[in-house]
Amino acid sequence: MRVPIAGAIDCDVHPAMPAMAALLPYLNEYWRDQIANRHIDKLPFQLSSYPPTSPLSMRPDWKPASGQAKLSPPDPIRANVLDRLGLKHAICNTLHGAVALFNNDMAAAVCSAVNDWAAKELLDAEPRLRASILVPAHDVELSLREIERVAPDKRFVQVLFLAMGEAPLGRRSNWPLFAACEKHGLAIGIHAGSTYRHAPTYAGWPSYRVEDYVAQSGAFETQLLSLIAEGVFQKFPGLKVVLIESGFTWLPHFLWRTGKTWRGVRPEVPWIDRSPTELVRDHVRFTLQPVDAPKSQPDVLARTIEHLGSDHLLLFSTDYPHWQFDGEDVLPAGLGQDTIRKMLVENALDAYPRLGEVPEGGAAQGGSESEETVS
Repeated sequence: MRVPIAGAIDCDVHPAMPAMAALLPYLNEYWRDQIANRHIDKLPFQLSSYPPTSPLSMRPDWKPASGQAKLSPPDPIRANVLDRLGLKHAICNTLHGAVALFNNDMAAAVCSAVNDWAAKELLDAEPRLRASILVPAHDVELSLREIERVAPDKRFVQVLFLAMGEAPLGRRSNWPLFAACEKHGLAIGIHAGSTYRHAPTYAGWPSYRVEDYVAQSGAFETQLLSLIAEGVFQKFPGLKVVLIESGFTWLPHFLWRTGKTWRGVRPEVPWIDRSPTELVRDHVRFTLQPVDAPKSQPDVLARTIEHLGSDHLLLFSTDYPHWQFDGEDVLPAGLGQDTIRKMLVENALDAYPRLGEVPEGGAAQGGSESEETVS
């Protein structure tokens, strides 16, 4: 199957995360010694949001065959996504457990190693791939340092955050990160997932995976409302935010309720100079998968997009190799041809300015700064 429009861009694919042993060459001597001598290299560093044994984490037909020779990191993405769908680009979102470490210095060092690994093993090996910058988001200073270190490599197109963290992302303590992203033309990517330092629901810890999964949409609403209420888009008018694996069928109700409440309490947030709906249409985009709409009623999806009042909000994504129910149907029924064209190409180029740039060279510029984060 190929997507029907040339130049299509997949805005959410997930390469298999390397074992810690594969990251050791990208760490400085201090951290290689620490990780090996403390046997940290034996730990899986898998985020609980995407446990390897969960059916949602990988489609059965995308699992490597037993006994299959070891593949290079981009091979599965190349075979199952880029070549199969005939794509121009795919953006790799590296979901690594380093972001959940309590040791800020170690988290920063491993995030840097993941970014350098991605540059060499993914981007150097497959020119159609682009990537997100992984940062230890709980430490603004170290995150800012990593953004500045990696930003010269134009193949990195956004900075990656999780939907569930320690505080809403719009807080002004995070504004230096937004300033750096605006300066470098990097989008802010907010992906489903959690560091699980706090319960993933406001009522406490759930018992089952289904509760955590469904609760993700509430976390995205919180983050979006935080960005609006804190005035992030007024302060950084060039900033683009992409909600990844958030779904979007909840958005019409969210915008209606937010706009209704805002009109009644505008003196509390005088910096909001136009309606929340306008702010979202100008600054926020949503990846296609997962599509929370019934397949048997394509008119429901069409009505949802009509309620959004814009066909600029959606970005095409396969969510490879996660399994979000659509299987082979990479484009759900109910989308008009003009909407499909914008979603496959134009909206992504608008959300990610760097996709329109031709990177010079290839390898990331600047060296690792891990020495400066040794405690």
